[in-house]
Amino acid sequence: MHLNHTVTLRLALTVLLLASHLLPAADAPAPTLPQAIDQAHTELWRRFVDPHGIIRDFVGELPTPEDCKLGRPNAIGWWSPIENGPMFTGMYLPAMCERARRSGAAADAEQCRRLAQGLIKCASVSDVPGFIARGIGTDGVCHYPLSSDDQTHPWFLGLHAYLKSTIPTAAERQQIVTKVKEVATALEATQWRIPCEGDFKGTFRGGFTGHLFRDAVRYLYLLRATHEITGDAIWLERYHKARAERPAPAGKTRAEICAMGYPYDREAIANIDVSQLWIYVGSQASLSRLIEMEKDKTLNALYRTGLTVNATNALPAIKAHETFDNNDTKVFGNANWRAVYSTWFPQPTQEDAARLAKIADITKRGQRKHYEASLMRNPLAAAAIVSLLHDGSNRALIEHALRHYDYSKLNMAELFFAECAFYALPAK
Repeated sequence: MHLNHTVTLRLALTVLLLASHLLPAADAPAPTLPQAIDQAHTELWRRFVDPHGIIRDFVGELPTPEDCKLGRPNAIGWWSPIENGPMFTGMYLPAMCERARRSGAAADAEQCRRLAQGLIKCASVSDVPGFIARGIGTDGVCHYPLSSDDQTHPWFLGLHAYLKSTIPTAAERQQIVTKVKEVATALEATQWRIPCEGDFKGTFRGGFTGHLFRDAVRYLYLLRATHEITGDAIWLERYHKARAERPAPAGKTRAEICAMGYPYDREAIANIDVSQLWIYVGSQASLSRLIEMEKDKTLNALYRTGLTVNATNALPAIKAHETFDNNDTKVFGNANWRAVYSTWFPQPTQEDAARLAKIADITKRGQRKHYEASLMRNPLAAAAIVSLLHDGSNRALIEHALRHYDYSKLNMAELFFAECAFYALPAK
């Protein structure tokens, strides 16, 4: 009887042991918010910030001088690791400055300095006035010939935030003010159209004087910020004039367009709420800065209305983070961009470059980039847009999103939006 009982017990223990190996392991406890933000910060600086202080899109082989001259994978630089250098660096630097302010750490201040110098480098590698390079290739100088308004506006945003901090030395301040004045003066001469270089010299790619919400808020911010940075009265005069203008076919003043928020752009830019919020974080940050700088109560109220409209509309997009699986194994083939975008042909026009950019080996590309873009980039961008209200509203949802991701498993640098969101929230 005793023997049978012992055998039965052993069998039961064996079954339980085997079953334990068949069951999935319990999920590790979610990180605390400080742990999550520190992980995002560490991963960004470990893998994506280059030696110049410029954020790369992903880890992959850098383009060579020949690639940049010929336009591989395309002359715009789309899908290369240096596609969005000043855009990402400029949007991230305000968050980094706030991190340094809160921590008081010399290491954080030094990282801010590196990012600022990265932005200066982007504006110093071309002989075309006002040109902001997307990033830097293998030789530390080469770059693609086509920039854009998406690269140029955050360049100002980042340097403005850095100058407002206590970090820059007197020499750095003079260097940055001089460069900002140089770039702004060049853009004023082109009616705020973005100049191209190389084989595309004399043409433009994007601008700021259009009728959309993005156009209005960015243009007004650029003029007002340039005045605050340089102290030159002419930029304030231009701002006053621009805010009252009615760009066709809007019928509204630029200040009134700012109050409409990004929903005003929905007809022109498809799928903003589900895939394009990342290009509106800079606009929201610009509205926030305009509110700080504008003393006229009526205009200030218009800007604040737009800020609130954007946050209200972006809020539902944060919830998409809940469906992101940190153990997803989809292929991020974009890292091997030469194999994915192997087709090449000469591109005498920007239209040719855009046409080439659409040709890809979709099997080699895989689905991971789209997965991260829709379920990581867009929710975190939405979180940043809501956080930029600076009132702490919807804090629980934002913090839940920031804690959800294992940042060590992400392939795309847009994880920096986590820090943008966190450091826009009021400090506890």
